[in-house]
Amino acid sequence: MSLTNLLRAASLAAVFVTATPTEAVAKLTDHVNPFLGTATLWEPEDLGYVRKQKNRTWGAEVFPGAALPNAMVQLTPVTMWHAGAGYQYEDPTILGFAHTAMGHWNLIDLPILPVSGKFSADDYASAYSHTNESARPGYYQVYLDRYGVNAELTSALRSGIHRYTFPKKAEKKLLINVAHNQNPVRDWDIKKVGPNAFAGRQGNGFFYYAVTDYPIGDIKILESKQEKGSPVAVVDFKGSKSDRPLEVRIGISTVSIENAKANLEAEVLGKTFGEVAADADSTWEALLSKVNVEGSTDRYRNLLYTTLYRAMLMPRLQSDVNGEFRDNRGNIVKDADFRYYTNPAFWDVHRNQLILLGMMQPDVALDVIKSTIDRGEKSGGYIPSYFHGDHAPTFVIGSYKRGINDFDLSRAYALSLKSATVPGRNGRRYLDEYMKNGYIADENLPDCPFWDEHKGGVTKTLEYAYDDYAVAQIAKELGDSTNYAMLMERSKNYKNVFDPSTGFFRGRIEGGAWLTPYDPGMPYYQQMYREANGWNSLFYAPHDPEGVVALYPSAEAVDAKLDSMLVEPWCGLEVANMTGFIGNYCHGNQPGHNIPYTYYFIGKQEKSQALLNQIMDRFYDMGAEKLAYGGMDDAGEMSAWFVLNALGLYTYSPADPEYIVSVPLFDKVSFKIGDKPFTIIKKGSGNKIGRITVGNETLDGYFIGHDKLAEGDTMTIYTE
Repeated sequence: MSLTNLLRAASLAAVFVTATPTEAVAKLTDHVNPFLGTATLWEPEDLGYVRKQKNRTWGAEVFPGAALPNAMVQLTPVTMWHAGAGYQYEDPTILGFAHTAMGHWNLIDLPILPVSGKFSADDYASAYSHTNESARPGYYQVYLDRYGVNAELTSALRSGIHRYTFPKKAEKKLLINVAHNQNPVRDWDIKKVGPNAFAGRQGNGFFYYAVTDYPIGDIKILESKQEKGSPVAVVDFKGSKSDRPLEVRIGISTVSIENAKANLEAEVLGKTFGEVAADADSTWEALLSKVNVEGSTDRYRNLLYTTLYRAMLMPRLQSDVNGEFRDNRGNIVKDADFRYYTNPAFWDVHRNQLILLGMMQPDVALDVIKSTIDRGEKSGGYIPSYFHGDHAPTFVIGSYKRGINDFDLSRAYALSLKSATVPGRNGRRYLDEYMKNGYIADENLPDCPFWDEHKGGVTKTLEYAYDDYAVAQIAKELGDSTNYAMLMERSKNYKNVFDPSTGFFRGRIEGGAWLTPYDPGMPYYQQMYREANGWNSLFYAPHDPEGVVALYPSAEAVDAKLDSMLVEPWCGLEVANMTGFIGNYCHGNQPGHNIPYTYYFIGKQEKSQALLNQIMDRFYDMGAEKLAYGGMDDAGEMSAWFVLNALGLYTYSPADPEYIVSVPLFDKVSFKIGDKPFTIIKKGSGNKIGRITVGNETLDGYFIGHDKLAEGDTMTIYTE
């Protein structure tokens, strides 16, 4: 059968499949709302301040399009260039449907828009209505008012299908933004490569191959008059006035057009649109079904499965079906031992998302670690970092101790130890200063604007101390007692930036004096603190919470400090990356996400639970449409925080194979670790945990080891 006839048969079969009535079956994917996290916060009661700037405050910045877990492809609508994941719920027009999205200011490769009639390179966006828009895991649909086109998208791992139903007798065309994504595109190519195929690239790292079920006529380039150097391509089709929908199957690759074609042929070429969409739904159903809950409300059940869905989208696959990938040196590599994944957003997701990934998909987590090792060995021998701090060692040892250990730990250790001890371009910033003084000094800039980027000495010191602890655990595992002792001593460096006169971790200038004047409520992008203020940097030493408490005169002093944080009003500054406040606690950014558990360590666990409940109730379906998060999701970190706390287990110190136990939102939780489900039963409805049993044994304290979860026993939490 010819390619044209094969595609035509697939299209007709898709119409038949989608028209066939099926019995409605309750599924976990029905609880997922891909639009959650796409709206922006506007109201003062949600933001914590009164909006004055024209720029939008950051919301979750997620995409609503079609994707599989950890896939290379994310087929998603674009409503604005250089805005989060490319889609904001309140935007009135759609610019195209892109093939990649990360979740914050990245990717949005090859946006395509079905067009007809009059349009130009500067005027092509279509209005749409949310009443004619829908999404579910692996599927997205919207009606484009300007062109009368119903657009549907579905995807596999490395390829996807667009299905565009035009008005009768309308001439069908595709407008392709060859020179647009989230970053400037200086180099691009598009060409017809067959009667029904076109292909090309954007830059040197994104290649695509597309086949259509209509024969291609011409591909024209239209120059923009308003945006010099940003042309668009227009693909027209022979016989396009037929009533059949236009289907476009596209494979992508970071290696070559040939690999993009192979990805397409292996995944979607012989399948109907309906079959690919059904496969995507089944994939998500199988993954989500590792977690089952009973009791509570439909709202919390929907939030649980939506945040679990959102937490499982990153990192992104980079290996093609033939095993090839382009490494961080730009070389094409073929490795049958592992699938190559993008560098995780370690600063954000080391706290919880990567550990949750390992619990849900240990095979993916293993390959992410192997990818991290490969990337580090090709980057000067330093463990890869992301944005700020180190943190990959936390993921490495935390996963290893949870049983994900089919990798060479000594190779990861060599990278981690070099990052911790050898200053260099790809290592920790200001490491020489940190090793010499035990802290990183901040610049003496008492009137520093909060948006300026500087050293972030306090945050770096706190985080390097925790990273030292993580590397020390690898050293211990491998029997390196000398470096273990040295790193454990350095893990106490968090104490060097604690100011007992104020009770805050505070910036020190060169020579050791405290930075003055000092206002703990003043937020910074990176002066003293990274995207935080003094309040949201409190108590950060996940490896030594008792040591942090001991910095204060008494447990009562810690209690008072926490209570003050929750009632001290936000300073009122409009800071785009800090939203979602309870007093001065900001849930909308990551640095403070461990703070709510501090009450545990002063004998006030019930106060932690009250705060956790308040956070889960307030910050995950906010705004007029109930579609906003109280801050950026950052590759799934905010979502993973909700999932773990809703289940009653949180990765307080992710480098350690244990979880702090809290009161779950549900009466019964069943969580499958490997082949065995671990069950959590909640008895009572109070915030105070009176007793925790695991099997026939009473748990000593509030931490449960991962080994206990893996045994598939039952934990009962008795509340008062």
